[in-house]
Amino acid sequence: MKSRVSLPDTPAPRSGLPLRVASWLLDRPQLGQREGIKRLAGHLLKQPARQGVTEAQSRLGLLLCRECGGQRDRRIGFELLRLAARAGDPVAQRELGRQEPTA
Repeated sequence: MKSRVSLPDTPAPRSGLPLRVASWLLDRPQLGQREGIKRLAGHLLKQPARQGVTEAQSRLGLLLCRECGGQRDRRIGFELLRLAARAGDPVAQRELGRQEPTA
């Protein structure tokens, strides 16, 4: 006889591992400057940023604004920085202050 286990309707806890790995990669001087590492870090940051993790939004926003040449990427990066700044991230707030033109 098979037993049936009912799973709770609550979602699984978010893992901070992708964010930690991406931060570790980007913060290493010899690794963080390589294009392949930046691409990997961006990929790792994408899901936590979509889930509303402020630090991931800030890191990915900076990466897109500073390192990507495409207008679309910069626009997405700017929006991520704006979200992180609204959530109180000081790095995102400083970066927005540098990028937004003063009237």
